[in-house]
Amino acid sequence: MTREKLVTASEALEQAATTAADEHRQRIEKQSKDLMQLAERDLDPDHGRLDRHMNILRELHDATDNPDIERAFEHVREYRTGVSGV
Repeated sequence: MTREKLVTASEALEQAATTAADEHRQRIEKQSKDLMQLAERDLDPDHGRLDRHMNILRELHDATDNPDIERAFEHVREYRTGVSGV
């Protein structure tokens, strides 16, 4: 399974960070970095880890209403549907 969705989500968050208020920028950048690391590592991420990222992205979107965060969430959600288990 391609991890391109995670890379795309990370890139969307990088874009979101450029316009985010200081109070949210650090969390957005951390999520971007974490998703890129998941995309690049040898082992596939599990449902639980992806769900934690999705929850954080929901919180960030609710706080900022940034469409790039919503786009990142959708990419992670799409990737998660192809992960085996649960």
